[in-house]
Amino acid sequence: MFKRFAHLRVFTLLVGLLLASACTAQSSTAPYTEGNEYVTLPAPQQRLSSEGKVEVVEVFSYGCIHCAQFAPVAEKLRKQLPAGVAFKLLPAPFSAEWLPFARAYYAAKQLGVVERTHMALFAAKFSQHYPINSLDELADFYAREGVDRAEFMRVATSPESTAKLKEDLALIQKWQVDGTPTIVVDGKYRVAAVHSYDEMVAVTQWLVKRELAGK
Repeated sequence: MFKRFAHLRVFTLLVGLLLASACTAQSSTAPYTEGNEYVTLPAPQQRLSSEGKVEVVEVFSYGCIHCAQFAPVAEKLRKQLPAGVAFKLLPAPFSAEWLPFARAYYAAKQLGVVERTHMALFAAKFSQHYPINSLDELADFYAREGVDRAEFMRVATSPESTAKLKEDLALIQKWQVDGTPTIVVDGKYRVAAVHSYDEMVAVTQWLVKRELAGK
């Protein structure tokens, strides 16, 4: 009788160890997979800037309603990112219709007003339904926000803004971005097939932790 219980105890212990191993193996499995929720970009990989921090770049457009919907989520993500990580915006001039929005972003950035106008522009266009499509209409919007209209137009149409636009478009193409909003982490990973904005944020945070651990 004692021997039977002894064998049973050994068997139970072995089953427990096997289950523990299975659980350990399962928990160590990455929650997201290459080619599904994210893709590793081909070499040579290129970041938006040479700044030392890990980069989280949102490729977006003020002409994109999905970007408007994602904007508050992106803002929350920006505030939650750990030290050593920089959140950046990159406008996508995917069409002639979106070109004025990209120029507007470059002008707003150079004039130092992105922080206070970014969410306001989305709200004006998609919530308040202002007719904001052309560069002139964008200039009117920024003027309402206290920006000198003539200076806005000068910067938005400057050779420097045009050169930056071409440079950034080449990078967006290198990153193989074909829609907005899209997140690229450190010029190395592009968040891909996700089912919600919350999942996009979760994948981004996971990739950021990976990059920080690698550095």
